[in-house]
Amino acid sequence: MTMISEPDVPAIELGHRETVPGKPSRARMIGVIAVGALLVTAINVTAAVYLYRGVNDLKTIEARLDQLGQFEQRIGARIDTVNNGFQSRFETLDRQLQANFGRINGNVARLEQGQPVAASAPAPGATEPTMLGNTTVADASAVDESSGDGVPSFKRKVAPPGPNPSYQRIQQPDGKVYYKKIN
Repeated sequence: MTMISEPDVPAIELGHRETVPGKPSRARMIGVIAVGALLVTAINVTAAVYLYRGVNDLKTIEARLDQLGQFEQRIGARIDTVNNGFQSRFETLDRQLQANFGRINGNVARLEQGQPVAASAPAPGATEPTMLGNTTVADASAVDESSGDGVPSFKRKVAPPGPNPSYQRIQQPDGKVYYKKIN
């Protein structure tokens, strides 16, 4: 069949395309899809950066926790050393008190029997005077006899090794005492 067309009207329209109301054009659809893809890509890149930072922070925190464990072990060892020193000091004081109580009980028993009690020098373990005023544990453990002018002289006493055989007492030439754990 032959179609007759008007020669003034072109057979193919090349320019303007009519759009159907309610249906978006292809260019607009492609633009929306491109913007959506760009938005999803930006979100993914941002999430990747934050995830990378989070993993690095987690590794840093794990390293610090490992160091904290080592620090805790060192503090525990120092506390054990101090505890051993205090325990040794308390046991020394306990032995001195027991010796003093034994001497006092012996003197009381002699007095009850009517025997005179010799006014001898105090026992070697009972030479620590009490101090008035503010003193620390270190000051109290370092007190020796009072000098002739009534002023207490401070002298460092060497404590005998404690009963715990798992520690070795080491005294250095400068007077510092360390306890080393024996495995």
